[in-house]
Amino acid sequence: MDRFIIIDGNAILHRAYHALPPLTNKDGKITNAVYGFSAIVLKVISDFKPQYLAVTFDRPAPTFRKKLYKEYQAKRPEMEDNLSSQIEMIHDLVKALGIPIYELDGYEADDLIGTISRTIDGKVEKIIVTGDRDIFQLVNKDTKVLMPTKGLSEGKLFGVTEVKEKMGVSPNEITYLKALTGDSSDNYPGVSGIGPKTATFLIENYKTIDGIYNAIKTQKFSVKIPDKVVERLAEGHQDCMMSLKLATIVTDAPIKFDLNKAKLPQNGEKFARVFQEFGFESLSRRASGKVIQPAPKPKIETKPKENQLGLF
Repeated sequence: MDRFIIIDGNAILHRAYHALPPLTNKDGKITNAVYGFSAIVLKVISDFKPQYLAVTFDRPAPTFRKKLYKEYQAKRPEMEDNLSSQIEMIHDLVKALGIPIYELDGYEADDLIGTISRTIDGKVEKIIVTGDRDIFQLVNKDTKVLMPTKGLSEGKLFGVTEVKEKMGVSPNEITYLKALTGDSSDNYPGVSGIGPKTATFLIENYKTIDGIYNAIKTQKFSVKIPDKVVERLAEGHQDCMMSLKLATIVTDAPIKFDLNKAKLPQNGEKFARVFQEFGFESLSRRASGKVIQPAPKPKIETKPKENQLGLF
């Protein structure tokens, strides 16, 4: 089966920015995030040898989640100027490489990843490159997640088994877990007083959010739920259902996806030329000839510490 890499652009751009020193190009513009992003693209191509690759990005416009809950992601800090200044540059670079970009007002990159992934289920093997655990809900027999585990130096591939080991629930139960426990990074509440251990117990025994609340409504419990937990669930019902909507990745966003447009070139000459134009000499040398080749750790002219440069 052919392989398709989907990169969560914003998540990986943030990772690269915080992992690498503030490199600059000949014009004095900060380019560390663009360089790190580019190095990761080369690394995943080298390691996983995909036939297809696409990138998704968030848009600055409010999403449907923000409209549903105005405090959604309200505690996230503003993007630093040195990072935001690289957004347009990374778009230009990805387009120059011939890699399709997907972004849409009102939706997060996750939703576009979910839509693309489900559109081509069964057609290709998919690997989603991200640092966002919300994406775990998309994992299935055809879909895995490659996630940095320590800056950019290490990464782990998550399939169904690995997600269950990490989260305590299966991929298709991730949204139930988040509906019950909330999410501090995205700033939505879940059910007050319900932690991961209790949430996992409820999901294991009642399978879905509807299953939990139907048991409470009918007072038919297959397994005893402590009275205090029942009380918290009843009081937090509205927050739970709202959190479920916020946690669930959309898989039918109104985008048109053409897998053929994501097909990678057979050699790296185009990549080498683009990296040369952006002043990434070491990446250009790595990309020369065939893209799919063993990739050494990138060398950066400013000689930062080597442990900052390992990419997966």
